[in-house]
Amino acid sequence: MSKPLEGVRILDLTHMLSGPYAGMIMADLGADTIKVEPLKGEGTRGLLAADPKNSFKGMGAYFLTLNRNKKSICIDLKPDAGLKVFYDLVKKADVVLDNFSAGVPQKLKIDFAHLSQINPAIITCSVSGFGQDGPNYQRPAFDQVVQGIGGGMSITGQDVSQPTRAGIPIGDLGGGMFAVMGVQAALLARHRSGKGQHVDISMLDCQISMLNYMATMHFLSGEDPTPLGNGHFVHVPYNTFTTADGFVIIAVIFDSFWDNLVELLDIDALRLPEYRGQPGRLAAQATIEGILNQAFSTQSTDYWVEQLSRVRVPCAPVNKFSQALSDPQVLHRRMVVDIPHPQGGSVKAPGNPIKLSTDSSDTYSAPPMLGQHTDEVLRALGYSAEHIAELKSLAVVG
Repeated sequence: MSKPLEGVRILDLTHMLSGPYAGMIMADLGADTIKVEPLKGEGTRGLLAADPKNSFKGMGAYFLTLNRNKKSICIDLKPDAGLKVFYDLVKKADVVLDNFSAGVPQKLKIDFAHLSQINPAIITCSVSGFGQDGPNYQRPAFDQVVQGIGGGMSITGQDVSQPTRAGIPIGDLGGGMFAVMGVQAALLARHRSGKGQHVDISMLDCQISMLNYMATMHFLSGEDPTPLGNGHFVHVPYNTFTTADGFVIIAVIFDSFWDNLVELLDIDALRLPEYRGQPGRLAAQATIEGILNQAFSTQSTDYWVEQLSRVRVPCAPVNKFSQALSDPQVLHRRMVVDIPHPQGGSVKAPGNPIKLSTDSSDTYSAPPMLGQHTDEVLRALGYSAEHIAELKSLAVVG
């Protein structure tokens, strides 16, 4: 059964996290994804590679996860001979993906202006910290930098004195996710027009987009929101509470959930008439949460999840990785998969979250060894063995 992006060829020039994550998602969806690396390999190959806890057969966790289902070809893009090889690839490609600093693709002559002259249908996508224009677009950026500038850190944490970044690198991952959306939109547009275009993804733009309704609230009120910990600015109780062996989350959105919770706990102090409506509960948030913390601390998390679920109060444990990655629902959804290593064996990693009704098969090939597919890819372009050998002798490809 074919995958949705089968037949789409992507030249993946990315490194680190945001770009490789975008390439990984599209490779999982079936795109023929060719990782174009410098002769010494892209930097992520070395991350954790020597860490015995976080590597497998010389590949670190970053590279193992982000580069599955990809091929590797090594090209030095700086000499004209290397650029010509890359241009030959572009002639038969659909997408060129990069996350270089702004201005680097133009310097290397691999930006849309250059590549569209070679292939008018080519789609280029650049993921950068601040986009390709504006007063500060050339600033260097990494995950926490854009988390901070984007406003999200100011509402994360327990109080205003300790702004806290998101535990997962949402700045990088957000850029990668929006890049996938942008590329797929450009592919649809090309289906109608026959022409390619450039997709400009700013990690900062993505952070601002994800402020969503909270940004609109700021514009309406003129107020800057502050951290609420795990609480909510409208709903009560909507928070994380201490149990005898961990934590439990409850999310009382509707008054009916509150009624169910009160009946389950059977605590007189929670039966005040004013607590039956959201405004009364919000006014007494500290009191209600104090009572609940005391009540929940008497039993285990598993006990409370079972009891709360029984009376249909939305709830959840605060899982550690080991618990989340062994959850029956997660396993049923094939969200833990085996990624093979090119030298044998496999490691477990998160699966593909995009489930399609006509493509229920997830397949994963090993992340490539450096330059593993150079000969294969160049032969498919019509390069002879002699020509490939000559390019290797000149250190143009590897």
